Order: sequence, then C-alpha cells, then structure tokens
Amino acid sequence: MDKLTPQQRHKTMAAIRGKDTKPEMIVRKGLWKRGFRYRLNHKRLPGHPDLVLRKYRTCIFVNGCFWHGHLVDMQILENSECCKIPKTNRDFWVAKIRRNKERDRVEQHKLAEMGWHCITIWECELKPSKREETLESLAFTLNHIWLQDHRAKVVPYPKIEEECENYLKAAEEEI
Repeated sequence: MDKLTPQQRHKTMAAIRGKDTKPEMIVRKGLWKRGFRYRLNHKRLPGHPDLVLRKYRTCIFVNGCFWHGHLVDMQILENSECCKIPKTNRDFWVAKIRRNKERDRVEQHKLAEMGWHCITIWECELKPSKREETLESLAFTLNHIWLQDHRAKVVPYPKIEEECENYLKAAEEEI
C-alpha cells in the first residue's frame, strides 16, 4: 500500500529529472578533472547519450539502477541488490523497466552499427566506496579505446631470408 496520496506521489515522481542528475554530475566532474572533454545529450545520436566524447567515438550512458533495472532478471522478476521493484502497481513497474531495458539495448545497438563505443555506468558504481575505482576504470577504458582506434597499421616485411641468400650468391660469383 502506498503511504502517499496520489497527488503527493505525482508531485514526487514529476520532480525526478532526466538530465543533470547527481550520478551524471559525478561522472562529468571526474572526466573533466582527468582531462576528458565531452558534449552533453547529443540530439543527433540515438538515445541522446548523457556524454559524448567524439575524439574517442564513445557514448556514455549514466543509468539509474531503478529506472533501467540494473541486475534485475526480467524472466524471474526478482529484486536485485540495487534495484527493488515496488510491490504496489507491480505490473506497471515491471512493464516500464522492461521497456527501458529494451530501448537501451536497441539504441546501443544502433550506436554500435554507426561505429560508436557505448559505455554504461550504473548509479550503484558511483557510491563513495566505489567512485574513484569506477572513474579510473572509465579513464583507462577511454584511453584504451583511443589507442586501439589510432594505433599504427602493421605491415609485414617481405621475407628477407630468400632475398639475402640470392644477394650473397650473386656477390660471391662476382668475386
């Protein structure tokens, strides 16, 4: 049973923002401090990623554990450690979380087809005990992506052994 009246619940739910959330601000400040530059909520990309790093061809989604069903098995419909499905109006919430998860999967697939790397950071990974580890891991991943995308092309050398033997034989005949 919901402890709030429908008007109070409506007001509470309407106050939840989709942009500039606390987890998103933590990631933004962490990346900026480490020297990464980004654009916010790029309108031309599918799903309007929270952060877009064009230099790295990477989109970062900062997801709330509840809204995107982090670690929830949608077949069994069990709660996870960081995402508790409400007992009231459960069918509505299960359907909503399913739609969100499916939409996220489709949008990230579209981005991958366009050649973008997608990184999802979960709200629970930004708790104070895990925050620095998560941000360092993100920086490492971005640097790894850049190195993979910009590494020198390896061109195999021709087999020198045969050429060297032929050259030595020709030199011996001249002497």
